[in-house]
Amino acid sequence: MRRGMAWAALFRGGVGQRTAPAGAPPLLAGPHPRRRNPAGPGTARMLRAAPSLAAAAALLLAGCTAQPVRAPAPAAADPARAQAEARQRAGLRDWTLAGRIAASNGRQGGSGRIDWRQRGAAYSISVSAPVTRQSWRLSGDAAGARLEGLEGGPRESADVEALLYQATGWNVPVRALADWVRGIGAPALGPAELAYGADGLPARLRQDGWTIDYRNWRPVAGGPVLPGRVEAVRGEAKVRLVVDAWTLGEGE
Repeated sequence: MRRGMAWAALFRGGVGQRTAPAGAPPLLAGPHPRRRNPAGPGTARMLRAAPSLAAAAALLLAGCTAQPVRAPAPAAADPARAQAEARQRAGLRDWTLAGRIAASNGRQGGSGRIDWRQRGAAYSISVSAPVTRQSWRLSGDAAGARLEGLEGGPRESADVEALLYQATGWNVPVRALADWVRGIGAPALGPAELAYGADGLPARLRQDGWTIDYRNWRPVAGGPVLPGRVEAVRGEAKVRLVVDAWTLGEGE
């Protein structure tokens, strides 16, 4: 019985607390004596510094991780080469292209297959729209133009751009486009601003308020490289030309 009472008194006193024996004066509660760090003050400072050392190590490892390799900047275009190729393109007087064309002027526009045959200043441009099953042919030279194949019969005018716009609503600078499609400015329109890409080929041309962008340059048999995609924009007027095939010379 006395042993049970002793255990009860021990638990009432709390774990880790001392209980005065029966008949003895009560123990006074007071602060526990400060324990000395057996390892000394230097060890405590090292323990406090451990998180900082771990963070520094993490930053060091992060700096050592592999960084993405950047491709070297493309070499600048060679001016001499660019001028030589521009002279080659300007010297092309007889050529033929086959591809696709899309033209729009605000809400009005259209698209279709195009076959463009250029012989000096003379041209013959045939456009066919598979969806509407309509086609027309525009031909002419420096003296004037003739449009045939549309409702109302053939039409003629000294101004090819006005003739095409009145009949179709297409705002296409036909005479200038014959030069632009080769990556050169049109002499009749005055000064042109030409920007070259890193590959030394024309990337953008500005002339007479038009901005012409070039893409997909490729070599052509018997001549210089020529663009595969030409986009001309001035305000709401847009012309996109995708060339599937170039043929140089008088032969088809």
